[in-house]
Amino acid sequence: QSAYPSPSSPHALKKRILERASRSSLTLTDCGDGGCSEAEPMLAEWRLSGEDASDEQEEDEQEAAGPGASNMPKESPLAMTLQIVVPFLLAGFGTVSAGMVLDIVQHWDAFTQITEIFILVPALLGLKGNLEMTLASRLSTAVNVGKMDSPIEKWNLIIGNLALKQVQATVVGFLAAVAAVVLGWIPEGKFQMSHAVLLCSSSVATAFIASMLQGIIMVGVIVGSKKTGINPDNVATPIAASFGDLITLAILAWISQGLYNSHPYVSSLVCAAFMSLTPLWMVISSKHPASRTLLYSGWEPVITAMVISSIGGLILDKTLSNPFMAGIVVYTPVVSGIGGNLVAIQSSRISTHLHFHCAPGEVPDEAKGCYFPCRTFSNHRSAQVLLLLAIPGHLIFLCTIHLMKSGHTTLTPIFMSVYLAAALLQVLLLLCIADWMVHSMWRSGKDPDSFSIPYLTALGDLLGTALLALSFYFLWLIGDRDSDVGD
Repeated sequence: QSAYPSPSSPHALKKRILERASRSSLTLTDCGDGGCSEAEPMLAEWRLSGEDASDEQEEDEQEAAGPGASNMPKESPLAMTLQIVVPFLLAGFGTVSAGMVLDIVQHWDAFTQITEIFILVPALLGLKGNLEMTLASRLSTAVNVGKMDSPIEKWNLIIGNLALKQVQATVVGFLAAVAAVVLGWIPEGKFQMSHAVLLCSSSVATAFIASMLQGIIMVGVIVGSKKTGINPDNVATPIAASFGDLITLAILAWISQGLYNSHPYVSSLVCAAFMSLTPLWMVISSKHPASRTLLYSGWEPVITAMVISSIGGLILDKTLSNPFMAGIVVYTPVVSGIGGNLVAIQSSRISTHLHFHCAPGEVPDEAKGCYFPCRTFSNHRSAQVLLLLAIPGHLIFLCTIHLMKSGHTTLTPIFMSVYLAAALLQVLLLLCIADWMVHSMWRSGKDPDSFSIPYLTALGDLLGTALLALSFYFLWLIGDRDSDVGD
């Protein structure tokens, strides 16, 4: 099993591990590829000369043969499970709360008159995967490879990444609104400028405010995990999602309704105000090498993920117009969020292992060759744990929704069976995709901390919404058609 660094390891061992990680941190340029590795800024920023490298390699081989090399601390399955389960449940209850809020606000004037807002919902909720979880994964790796031991380096890394996140949030929020216009109105031949401006203002303001609040929380979690000796890979990404959906959805509903009831020019001013801050965040983020690199090269995953999530939003928008699928709205954030949370943990753990043990462009022997699904669960015990958590977790969240008298479906055995089958299939597919994607990105020189989680959480949104819609359609076909529970 993969060995993960622990803050409580002996000082000499930690120093030896960090030196070994620094010596193995070669870029693809060093390997003769001629390109620049995205993973380089997170790792050591110096290279060894030929003679020094040879001497260091001999010394490293001697160390590896010694007794200290076999004492690298390992994480037991029990410790890993205990660290994962609490933030996993917190994240799940956060998505349950988001589903209940969405079930209420769908009847507000802004949502009934401008139904394209529903297309924004998965894209904006997906920002936690695009930005918050990506930030959590990057900082978790930085902690585990020793890049946050120096206070100056730590705060430069934090401030640079937070500023980068605000730039990405503003741009993605604007593009999500444009996607909502294209996907919602162009096919129907309807377009109203006032609605378009309201969508842009609501999306940009929501993305900006939610991203700032969650970024501050995320930094606190990472720093706290480092001080308490908890592996941040296990707790940071689910905690990033625990309040993310609820905060984002509440802000979106409040801002959309407020702008809908105000004069149209207010929407334009709000959008312009937040967009005008983008150059400031760009200047701040360019001060640190890691965030500066991503400022230019990190747009592909977040924009592509936004488009994927918007397609999921289009599915949600269409299903809500079908009276036989009235109950889907309360479960959509739960299924999408839980799948994204679990796969983000797996992605973050694999990425940390690669940063710690492999040079960019190189992968472990077990990850070489053609991919096959059994490899994911035979090589990664964490994948087994995460898959097993899916069923009891969803049962707890289903019962919570039922006890809160929310939703529009009765928890019959057939409904629960179909729902759990869809949820389990989603998590299974995501874990397999994560194993293949993270190793493929590392092999190509891209930092999976910055590139994989946006794709995976967006796929979680799309798969979750699509599988849930198919489940409700199947239930309708076999006669399970009650849709008045909770009204």
